[in-house]
Amino acid sequence: MFGLKADWSVDIKERYFALGDYAGGEARWCPGCGDHAVLTVVQRICRDNQLPPEMTVAVSGIGCSSRLPHYMGTYGFHGLHGRALPVACGIKSRRPELDVWVATGDGDCYSIGAGHWLHAVRYNMNMTVLVFDNNIYGLTKKQTSPTTPLGFKSNTHPQGAILAPLNPLTATLGISNVSFLAQTVDWNPAHLYATIKAAHAHKGFSLVNIIQRCPVFSEQLSKDLQDNPSKLLLLTHENGIPIEEKLLRFFPNTQEHDPSNMSEAYDIATNLSPAPIGLLYHDPEVPCYEELSSMGNNMGVEDKLAGINAALDQFAV
Repeated sequence: MFGLKADWSVDIKERYFALGDYAGGEARWCPGCGDHAVLTVVQRICRDNQLPPEMTVAVSGIGCSSRLPHYMGTYGFHGLHGRALPVACGIKSRRPELDVWVATGDGDCYSIGAGHWLHAVRYNMNMTVLVFDNNIYGLTKKQTSPTTPLGFKSNTHPQGAILAPLNPLTATLGISNVSFLAQTVDWNPAHLYATIKAAHAHKGFSLVNIIQRCPVFSEQLSKDLQDNPSKLLLLTHENGIPIEEKLLRFFPNTQEHDPSNMSEAYDIATNLSPAPIGLLYHDPEVPCYEELSSMGNNMGVEDKLAGINAALDQFAV
């Protein structure tokens, strides 16, 4: 009744995000492409961690992998070829509260973007970087990429690639301030999910090299690994990528590896036959650059102008 004291309260339900909340446009990758699996896992992790879509951003460069921001129901930035990482670092520096994901490929990251890859690892800004490594340039139709195996025939090397491929694992381990490096395959959903989930949970620059199927231009490369699991080496450890006991039967080769052991990680990464999958290296103590570069973000316009004027006053004569 009017005039009587009443304790009114509104029951506001907590927001819950379903998979559909992270879905953007319809994925238009080729049927059988491993990119579909990666996209699904990223959307599942966003759902499982209940990441607000408006606080999540997917960044990419150019390539088949770089279509991912279009297929996410989050903010996205489709950048220039090889420039995904500087864009992502800029976003993280100015908006450190955002959850940043980077989708890039073996050509986009390890070739034209190689300089940015090196420094992004060194900055160790808190983001999850997924490299879709199919050993070929897919979007531009089968040119040799930095990770194309020796002798593989492409449109740029019809007689076979003449240079030994770049090893992204050993290269990354050789960069100062590396804090998280893992490798997985797109055709094992459980291991793919567990690996990317661990990368996202790490505070720092998490690089996951994904051995990824391209059924059009490099099918035989990944098919050989799919058909013969003995060509894979599963890394196991209590501090590594968790995997259910029942799934171990799919991996005839396993090795106990402490991911804090840099020397052993390098030895494993050097020998790619069998190809290691799991967590190669993890150092959670490496400082994140955005904690330094984002200083002053909360300053108002007047404070910023006062700071600029104070700096210029030093040169007054």
